Amino acid sequence: MTEGTVLHADLDAFYASVEQRDDPSLRGRPVIVGGGVVLAASYEAKARGVRTAMGGRQALRLCPEAVVVPPRMKAYTQASRDVFDVFRDTTPVVEGLSIDEAFLEVGGLRRIRGLPSSIAQQLRDDVRTKVGLPISVGVARTKYLAKVASAVSKPEGMLVVPVEKELEFLHALPVERLWGVGKVTSQKLRDARIVTVGDVANLYEIELVQLLGPGSGHHLYALAHNRDPRPVVVGKRRGSMGAQHAIGRGPHSPDEIDLALLTLVDRVTRRMRAAGRTGSTVTIRLRFGDFTRSTSSHTLARPTAHNTTVLEVARLLLASRAGAIKERGLTLIGVSVGSLDDNPAQLALPLDVTSGAQLDETIDAVRDKYGSKSLRRAVQLGKREHLAVPQLPD
Repeated sequence: MTEGTVLHADLDAFYASVEQRDDPSLRGRPVIVGGGVVLAASYEAKARGVRTAMGGRQALRLCPEAVVVPPRMKAYTQASRDVFDVFRDTTPVVEGLSIDEAFLEVGGLRRIRGLPSSIAQQLRDDVRTKVGLPISVGVARTKYLAKVASAVSKPEGMLVVPVEKELEFLHALPVERLWGVGKVTSQKLRDARIVTVGDVANLYEIELVQLLGPGSGHHLYALAHNRDPRPVVVGKRRGSMGAQHAIGRGPHSPDEIDLALLTLVDRVTRRMRAAGRTGSTVTIRLRFGDFTRSTSSHTLARPTAHNTTVLEVARLLLASRAGAIKERGLTLIGVSVGSLDDNPAQLALPLDVTSGAQLDETIDAVRDKYGSKSLRRAVQLGKREHLAVPQLPD
């Protein structure tokens, strides 16, 4: 059988696996990373229903014997670097998706490394041996199908989808395996008695467009037929940086919401400055108590990485949704800055340019040397640390 040459490598329960690696007493036990909100959960905790971004109290009700540990972002960053070193030792064609997953193209290695399945197995062995972490790998002809295969093979598995059987494999999966099918789209499809990817593939494209709209309709029809022409791209830089925080069901005071927003902006802009990048589009994403969502954006005249500039825009966007928040409640808030480039930061609002930029740089320097909690804003003193879940790149 013919094997595809795209690998999707995805670390299993990454943050929790790093904790279990570094503390042998945690191995085999349910582990939750984060307190107020679940930043990550081991598979032992997931088996009890614990999920990422779930409130800490709800998680402990589901799994009272879980061990809760604070996040150690430096340890996770180093582990990610070590794993990506293994990726690049395997093939020079690596496209990182996030801190814990990447696509690898191995089509040019057949003569020196063998079949893609052999390369994938060696990759798994190398990550386990050199970094001490479990990883799942999918092998397929397209990026989409490789990602699906790695997800199906979890935890710590490998799944090869032969080219001759890719539609047979894909069409047997539930519709939720299609990228872009969330709760709302899933319900629409199931209400129409469309429950598998094969059911989607059996529709005329116009039928899917009429049911879901042109964007989702064309997109899902292509995926149902495994039409994904995207190549693995080396050195692709993310178009945005962001973070989100699940604040749980309310009620939440305006001050509490503003504190969460400030903390998110602080972390996002610090990451931007560390990467030497600026952005011009500020976006906030909200999830309300009735599970509906809202996204609002504003594009600045010039790109910036200045904390106060981004915060002022984010506050204005949040204020525009105050009525909906009051009526429906708020359970999650996210902030991102898009249209990133590598230009020096400039301010787009009439602020004190010199002192603002210098203040950001000074705060960054102190935190880099003494830790992220060594210097905090006055409003954050005495408050529980909010855990920001990094958002995937756009």
